[in-house]
Amino acid sequence: MTVILGINAFHGDASAALLVDGRLVGAVEEERLNRVKHCAGFPTLAIRELLRMAGLRAQNVDHIAIGRDPTANVHKKALYAVTKALGGVQKLTSAARDRLNNVTRLRAVDQLVADALGVPRSGMHARVWHVEHHKAHLASAFLASPFDRAAVVSLDGMGDFVSTMWGVGRGTSFNVQGEVNYPHSLGFLYTAVTQWLGFPKYGDEGKVMGLAPYGRPVLRDRIHKLINLKQDGTFELNLAFFRHATDGVEMNWDQGSPHIGLMYTDKMVDLLGPPREPGGPYTEHVYDVARSLQDTLEEAIFNLLRAHQRRTGETNLALAGGVALNSVANGKIRDATPFRDVFIQPAAGDNGTSVGAALHVWCDGLKQPRVWQMEHAYTGPCYTREEIRAAVAARSADLEDLHITELADWNDVYTQTAEHVAAGKVVGWFQGQMEFGPRALGHRSIIADPRRADMKDILNSRIKHREAFRPFAPSILEERVAEWFERDHPSPTMLMVYPVRAAKRALVPAITHVDGSGRLQTVARKNCERYHGLITAFEKKTGVPMVLNTSFNEDEPVVATPADALNCFLKTRMDVLVMENMLLVRQPRL
Repeated sequence: MTVILGINAFHGDASAALLVDGRLVGAVEEERLNRVKHCAGFPTLAIRELLRMAGLRAQNVDHIAIGRDPTANVHKKALYAVTKALGGVQKLTSAARDRLNNVTRLRAVDQLVADALGVPRSGMHARVWHVEHHKAHLASAFLASPFDRAAVVSLDGMGDFVSTMWGVGRGTSFNVQGEVNYPHSLGFLYTAVTQWLGFPKYGDEGKVMGLAPYGRPVLRDRIHKLINLKQDGTFELNLAFFRHATDGVEMNWDQGSPHIGLMYTDKMVDLLGPPREPGGPYTEHVYDVARSLQDTLEEAIFNLLRAHQRRTGETNLALAGGVALNSVANGKIRDATPFRDVFIQPAAGDNGTSVGAALHVWCDGLKQPRVWQMEHAYTGPCYTREEIRAAVAARSADLEDLHITELADWNDVYTQTAEHVAAGKVVGWFQGQMEFGPRALGHRSIIADPRRADMKDILNSRIKHREAFRPFAPSILEERVAEWFERDHPSPTMLMVYPVRAAKRALVPAITHVDGSGRLQTVARKNCERYHGLITAFEKKTGVPMVLNTSFNEDEPVVATPADALNCFLKTRMDVLVMENMLLVRQPRL
């Protein structure tokens, strides 16, 4: 038995993954367990949980793979530093000090794992492998994909001095054919303008996708001044508009949520006007900037993908990196490029590098065959009925007004839940293994009726408390996609946006965005039997083969445990909580 522990640490969305003989046993983000959004420290709790799930101990771990390599691109880093020094740039000390501290901790990863597991370093025999950041991204896509051969691309902010990497995968390996280095980055472009739009928090880029359809692409010429797209698919930022290459940008990767300082210069203010204050009004100009940014990003992505496809001739694409979470762009890849089949790593951001680093060690480091592919994202812990009963019993004083039942037949669970949803109730749905990645996919979801035009406002006022422009997503039976959407390429991990068919939009207003699109999850029975059963029951009752799906949380990480689910249910105004076969229903007030 060969056990590989993969880690993403001291970067956004710390995580851990466990491979046993090349098969993924589990993958968990630290934020789900310590309840700190986008936790950027060391995945101590995730490591412990994975070994518990696998029934293993510290001494069983043979290899530790981390998706960072401090020795990667050292010559390029040194050349860049000398160039800046000769150019008189003297303001990088704070950012450089943060990076140095980060690198120092990465080199002690074996001791950190031992500390996490409560054993001395001498009690472990694991070999440590440092996998370059973007190679971990590429491995997380290609080596987890169904493809034996494919073009591979990683689009990110920055890692190990690289923002973008591309190559070709064959069998158990991939060859890197090109990259874009610091300081040029599509991720930095999007983040800088996201900050200008008044969204300063780490991970706020996703909000811009929801904002963009309200605007017009009339400012693309201005956004194009920020970036130069080249015929070979590469790009360069106009660095006069960005602070990271001159003044440095504060980046905090400690145990809490990541913090990234202001990335744009006054020249961007001159170009776009005064930035929107966080919490400020949404003007037509703000909408137009968001739309023009999104359109420019798509243009840059498709320029790169088309150039890479021309060079390789491949029609399969394996894609990862934080920019690959842009589901609006993803949904257009098959229309805008010659790629016909696309696999996107469900945890496309840095969380997925824990899986990629482990797979890279298995296939490239140990020269072993591929024996596993990522057909779904249900890789986290699950809980028994006994554990759920114990969690409910512990909160019994808070549950006195609820009607609680356990159903013996799963068809009864599906039918009763579907009846609640069809009646306009908001349902917390807690089933099986927790998802890996940013999307709730029917195991830790809040579900509602997509037919109700007022459901978006109900969810925002009672539970989610988020910006009104942000859309909610549909989960649809895989076999019904073509009837309701203009594209039918599978999207099992909610990383594609497709147009809803015009004739269907009025039937499902709660999931149809202002531009007529929906960020859909296609639900297959083989990968998500219970969620498929629920949606099937809803279709039988209503004729609509989908439900509205949003993450089971309220301004916090998605719930992980039964106790988390109960906490979220009790502090919000959800109507029903379904945990495995147990239904907890709020009674109407007289």
